[in-house]
Amino acid sequence: MLDVAAELDRWCREGRDFAVATVVAVGGSAPRLPGAALAVDAAGTVVGSVSGGCVEGAVYELCRDALRDGRPVRERYGFAAPDGGRGDADDPFAVGLTCGGTLDVLVVPVAADAPWRAVVADAVSAAADGGPVALARVVSGPDALLGRALRVRPDGTYAGGLGAAGALDRVAAAEAAALLAAGRTGTVRVGADGGRCGEPVTLFVESCAPPPRMLVFGAVDFAAALTRAARFVGYRVTVCDARPVFATAARFPDADEVVVDWPHRHLDATEVDARTVVCVLTHDAKFDVPLLERALRLPVAYVGAMGSRRTHDDRLARLRRAGLTERELARLRSPIGLDLGARTPEETALSIVAEVVADRHGGTGVPLTGARAPIHRDPGEAGVRTGSYA
Repeated sequence: MLDVAAELDRWCREGRDFAVATVVAVGGSAPRLPGAALAVDAAGTVVGSVSGGCVEGAVYELCRDALRDGRPVRERYGFAAPDGGRGDADDPFAVGLTCGGTLDVLVVPVAADAPWRAVVADAVSAAADGGPVALARVVSGPDALLGRALRVRPDGTYAGGLGAAGALDRVAAAEAAALLAAGRTGTVRVGADGGRCGEPVTLFVESCAPPPRMLVFGAVDFAAALTRAARFVGYRVTVCDARPVFATAARFPDADEVVVDWPHRHLDATEVDARTVVCVLTHDAKFDVPLLERALRLPVAYVGAMGSRRTHDDRLARLRRAGLTERELARLRSPIGLDLGARTPEETALSIVAEVVADRHGGTGVPLTGARAPIHRDPGEAGVRTGSYA
């Protein structure tokens, strides 16, 4: 639902009735990830997408039905053969996924009198403003709980209600806050009473967190290309260099921030988290070593450094003398990037971003042709998380 927060926020402010279909689980080679959403208002206006086209027609009708009867519904879509194995191939509203995957969709009506209307309006407003927010909803369990929603803030406070006299709310809020802190969307299984007893309940938690950060150290031509590529895949990019003649906004118009400072000093002063990416492009020991000495000891997602293999070997020796352990050094991606045969700054930027994306999603970086690994991996962001309460 937060996938289309800006449009839904406007619909709420305009007082429109609407229904939202959200992908809550996927299997195999499904076209969209959990959290993808399609919404339909009472006039039939559509925003968003749940499948890139495969089952949009059927989901549209489910939304219209939900608006009429006021009841949430969960539906699963599976494989449809090109010849119409699950419907008429000549029917534009035929149901099924030609990719061979499965897609679970939760459809929830959000009419003016819906008990979860205020919670949804609050959540989409916060997400539309770019603030951190999580929305937890019941997607399986007792029928009376289906579709109920909880809006959770980063500190774990919440609005709305799921049931079980508040016990389920408290557990759901704690789990949702943990997913929000990691910037993840996924499912959590708990007991309907909030503890280990009672009928199991599956909660779907959508997280809307600020974009992950990429810190690019070294104001070189490669950094300019990397900044463009990183922003394209959703990172908020900071470029830092101690040399003011190179670290200028004019040279890096695509950067969200350009900082003139010694790299290690800026890293000490800036905020990082488990999604932060650190790219060191200076390949100069006086910058690299104190910077990497700190970066490799921080709980960040990725640390990579540019340089030849000889530079890398020399860098490792200096870092060992600085006291880094072999386990800490094993986190360093150097030479940085995947082997694409890159030559130009743009090609090099592509190889670096490709490695960052592969690392983020558990990819191998090998060609898909001939490979037997799944095309769409699930490293945990969209998987089922069973907490200590399940």
